[in-house]
Amino acid sequence: MWTRELIKTRAKEVLRFTYWKSFLVSLIILIAGGSENSWNFSNTRNNSDSYINHGNSFPGEIIYVYNRFFAFLASIILILIILRIVIGYMLEVGGKKYFLKASEKNADISYLGFCFKDGRYGQVLITMFLKEVYTLLWTLLLIIPGIVKSYAYRMVPYILADNPGIGSNRAIELSNEMTNGEKLDMFVLDLSFFGWYLLGVLLFGVGVLFVNPYKDATMAELYLELRENAINKGFTTYDELNLQKENINYI
Repeated sequence: MWTRELIKTRAKEVLRFTYWKSFLVSLIILIAGGSENSWNFSNTRNNSDSYINHGNSFPGEIIYVYNRFFAFLASIILILIILRIVIGYMLEVGGKKYFLKASEKNADISYLGFCFKDGRYGQVLITMFLKEVYTLLWTLLLIIPGIVKSYAYRMVPYILADNPGIGSNRAIELSNEMTNGEKLDMFVLDLSFFGWYLLGVLLFGVGVLFVNPYKDATMAELYLELRENAINKGFTTYDELNLQKENINYI
């Protein structure tokens, strides 16, 4: 049974030897992820059209600038979404791989490129895309189920870091099994970082960048605990996750 204190202590131990490497990995993941909250653009565009269709309240020049601005904004959002899908997913899973290996005393930044090698790219892209689509659909249904499902699917990138070829449905199913009965504790674990992030924001936002490695290392330690529990309960096997039991040596 894992506790917040246990996995945070392990994360701190990992960062004691790898902090600046981990800082760089977390920063790259953050930049590559970009903004994913871009689903309301069509509503914004419809609102801009309503100004044109009802009363011509603004001079033509202002309407022109207004429409050009939102066209530019739409282009930026579209580019960010594409970058998130074609690069961000790969770096996210590669980053998870790095933190898992860092826990095994093998902190190598080259793991960031893990998904770009040996035919892993397409498998990872499809699985991560489906994960986010499912989360979005649940969120559109109701906010609370969307939050619950975001926790249920949280282990998907870690599972892909272990075995990119496990298959989309199996990765999502296994993440559900791993997090069953753990979601409330995971939520409380997230809340335990609130003070750190608040302090980071107060330091002109820069401090948040220094908290991210701690959070990422802690989430990796959480996955290691949930993974071992899943194996012990028969939900998965070492072979399915491409693991060799004798080589697993956590800090």
